[in-house]
Amino acid sequence: MKELLYIEIPTPDTSVVRHWLQAEFEPEIGQKAIAPEGFRLQIPIDTAIKTNISDPTAKKLGEISAFVWSVQRTTYLKVFRWADSPLPGERQILQSLVKQIRIKFPHNYPAPPAIDLSQQSIFEALAPHYPLTVKYFQQMPNGEYDLKRVYWWEQRWREGVQNPQQPRQVVFSRENVETLHVNNVETLHVTSLQPSYDLIYIGGALGVIHAAVMAQLGYRVLLLERLPFGRMNREWNISRTELQSLIDLGLLTPAECESAIAREYKDGFNKFFDGNNPPHLKAPILHTPTVLNIALDAERLLRLCGEKLKAAGGEIWDETEFLRADIERSQVTLQARHLPSQTQKQASGRVLVDAMGTASPIAWQLNGGRAFDSVCPTVGAVINGGFEPGVWDAQYGDVLNSHGDISRGRQLIWELFPGAGEEITVYLFHYHQVNPENPGSLLEMYEDFFTILPEYRRCDLDKLVWKKPTFGYIPGHFSVGSRDRTVAFDRLVAIGDAASLQSPLVFTGFGSLVRNLSRLTALLDTALKHDLLSASDLNQIRAYQSNVAVTWMFSKGMMVPTGKFLPPERVNSMLNNFFGLLTDEPLEVADRFIKDRFDWFTFNRLALKAARKNPVLLLWIWELAGAKDLLRWLLSYFNFSWNSLLSLCFSGWLPSFLRQIQPWLERRYPRLWLRLLTQSYALTTGMGRPQLAIAPHPRTPAIGSQDVVSS
Repeated sequence: MKELLYIEIPTPDTSVVRHWLQAEFEPEIGQKAIAPEGFRLQIPIDTAIKTNISDPTAKKLGEISAFVWSVQRTTYLKVFRWADSPLPGERQILQSLVKQIRIKFPHNYPAPPAIDLSQQSIFEALAPHYPLTVKYFQQMPNGEYDLKRVYWWEQRWREGVQNPQQPRQVVFSRENVETLHVNNVETLHVTSLQPSYDLIYIGGALGVIHAAVMAQLGYRVLLLERLPFGRMNREWNISRTELQSLIDLGLLTPAECESAIAREYKDGFNKFFDGNNPPHLKAPILHTPTVLNIALDAERLLRLCGEKLKAAGGEIWDETEFLRADIERSQVTLQARHLPSQTQKQASGRVLVDAMGTASPIAWQLNGGRAFDSVCPTVGAVINGGFEPGVWDAQYGDVLNSHGDISRGRQLIWELFPGAGEEITVYLFHYHQVNPENPGSLLEMYEDFFTILPEYRRCDLDKLVWKKPTFGYIPGHFSVGSRDRTVAFDRLVAIGDAASLQSPLVFTGFGSLVRNLSRLTALLDTALKHDLLSASDLNQIRAYQSNVAVTWMFSKGMMVPTGKFLPPERVNSMLNNFFGLLTDEPLEVADRFIKDRFDWFTFNRLALKAARKNPVLLLWIWELAGAKDLLRWLLSYFNFSWNSLLSLCFSGWLPSFLRQIQPWLERRYPRLWLRLLTQSYALTTGMGRPQLAIAPHPRTPAIGSQDVVSS
């Protein structure tokens, strides 16, 4: 018996595919017979060829068997030959079968329906399209509100992806008195010489962490949040060493940090399905005991940061939606709407910080068609019990796991993190190219999640206790250099997901922000102290890492191009190729790699080992990336190599030397100091070797800063 064909047919309706194979597909040669899950095709062969058919009367026949099965809400097909040698017409039969299947069952990228919630509830509107999603959101405490959020987020994301060259303008440059028309509401805007705030943050998840640090330095801070403050669409995991930076910066005490930890577990597993991989591309479990092994109570952490912000004199406007920002010579004026009352609000500040994440209209406007190169549509839920004993040990987490091959143009990957008590947070995501025809759907992913969760972890969905959903779009940007993405405008800077701050493997904007928090704080503090608030100055304030930029090819290797059919096992083969190498390395190598702390020598050594283990890997990457992206990657690699050389030469002494000359240099040449400080961080933190996080001193009166003005 020999396997001849293995393909995925991108439809969840396996019965339709089975019926088509049995009733409609007509091979040009051979005798077709119906089988329970497909068909058998007997083909006359030369009597001199020995076959594996046991029936003596069929010695002159060879046989091809085709069958289908369903997993991961899609359909797979395999064809086997029951003979030792190729059968007459075998190749033509397979080519015809694949060609007809691709015509009959093409890729389909459904969009959510347009709905009118004034006429029906979100549950009634979506039930015909996403029945399981509606069923289980109805069992969640705030399910109706959260499902509206899922729908809203997908619509906002689709709008940005499908109209990338003409993004909605929300940032304007203004110099004089003017009348603004905001959603047909006319308001008079008068330029003020005394902005009420130093910093205005939009986005209360990652935004409040950084806002609280800056408020403790003495800056006047306002935070806007569209949701009720403290609500989270995701949970956060991190390691203890990375969490230490919140203590080193003085944001939290050790006791407060401990109170935000829901669970610390022993080990995290990384395992990708290899049932269809060749033997050299199968891999054992990769153990990562110090990666993402701290499960945080995200809402507790947000509340702590909110309390710190308010205690330092900051303000929080929650349930307030950002509308537009007007950049003036001496300030930025923000227009917003308080959602419960539908009243217009206005605030002015020295700098606006965009922390709105992937849905940020500011990020889309600043970067146009290259706001993001990739995205991870992510869905999941916090489950507070209901699994049978023995399904999962709460001392362990699943960092990265796949239980099947490519499904409907996506390699689905699971994460599982135990939380407090019996809580388990489960995520399902995939790496995805940003494509107008196929933006990536949260609602489709949720229907997958509720369908295939029992395949991943044995459970009865109706017995699970659903606490809340977790969802979002996690962006990625394929950087060539530190300046090829705009993260700032005059008096405006982006952080977190809005700045595409993402690692290629497991970290979201949260992990990257925490690892770079000291860097971002020191640079923004310097810019504010010296009123260096132009676009060129604020563009220095970014968490770009040269070593991370060179690894975006890994995430590229996990994406199936829109409209393209790959061998179903391809992505798992590539992942097992690389993670298999890490299992042969000491634990600290995998730890440094996944935490973005690897160096040039480690990267090249592992890349060469991967190529030797699987020489066709380069051809696979070429097929996925294409010539243009391979050229971009080579530029990233040359930039990484050059920065590694500079880091080797300067990182050992430059940071300490700059600290010695800081009092003299910063006072006389503040702009030069900002740029040198930026370079110092680029050669250390930007190469995966972070400088020691030191809490900055509370500020002295800033140039251009005013006393607090009530608003």
